[in-house]
Amino acid sequence: MVFYHPDLHCIDRANRLATWCRCIVVDNTPDRETRERTEALLDDSVVYLPNCANAGIATALNQGIERLIGDGFEFAVLFDQDSESTLELVSGLAAAAQECIARRERVALVGPAYEDSRLRGVAPFVRFGYFRLRRIIPTGDAPVEVDFLISSGSCLNLACWQEIGPMDDTLFIDLVDTEWCMRAKSRGFSVLGLPWISMSHELGEEPIEVFGRKYPMHSAIRHYYLFRNTICLLKRRYVPWTWKSTEVIKLPARLIIYACFAPEGWAHVKMALRGVWHGLTGRMDVPPRG
Repeated sequence: MVFYHPDLHCIDRANRLATWCRCIVVDNTPDRETRERTEALLDDSVVYLPNCANAGIATALNQGIERLIGDGFEFAVLFDQDSESTLELVSGLAAAAQECIARRERVALVGPAYEDSRLRGVAPFVRFGYFRLRRIIPTGDAPVEVDFLISSGSCLNLACWQEIGPMDDTLFIDLVDTEWCMRAKSRGFSVLGLPWISMSHELGEEPIEVFGRKYPMHSAIRHYYLFRNTICLLKRRYVPWTWKSTEVIKLPARLIIYACFAPEGWAHVKMALRGVWHGLTGRMDVPPRG
């Protein structure tokens, strides 16, 4: 579980998770006082790894996964601090992954359907198509081949970690999970959605309404990373043309939505355009400035 300025609910989630399995918390909170409070409130069974800085989601996930591999575990279930876990979720994910491996399937990742009550209920699974995403309603009791899963709530087969490689630290936060799934599939592994398992997860910040439809929203800084990383991935050979064709259409549409519907829309547009420029020029190590 990755922390960043966690509140008491986040700490409770980690403590609850520790009663079911080995729980590792990687904390990206820079503030020393908050880290000390967090460590004091975490159960003694939780492995607490403070970074003392915001090292990004990719680095934090890599640290936790490497710790589990070093301790001899076979699977890692990844969680954001605001995702609700249950014993049924954790055990169901691990059992499904084990069944796939027993059938000699080259599975890298399995994950549940997720529900954000602020948006449209249970989100569909996704496959990439030319100029559009193919959405698959999560029904039935058989795994569904998908093109990516969000990292939170997903169960990673650690046996394939060395062959696929770690999360891309240079991406820092946005599209980290998407890139890893595309890289895994390019190397012959499968990514599977499990429609009979669901998880409560809030995607981004408070949604905005666009022509009567709820649209997930992030901060301007997050939009910098989204646009920068999208441009970066468009240049990579293993990234499928189906994904690339869709993103070429979605990028200008996002800019219009930010400009017309987001509070302080110009700040979002400015940061997104800066992300485009840095992506085009390969400036992946330059911190964004508001």
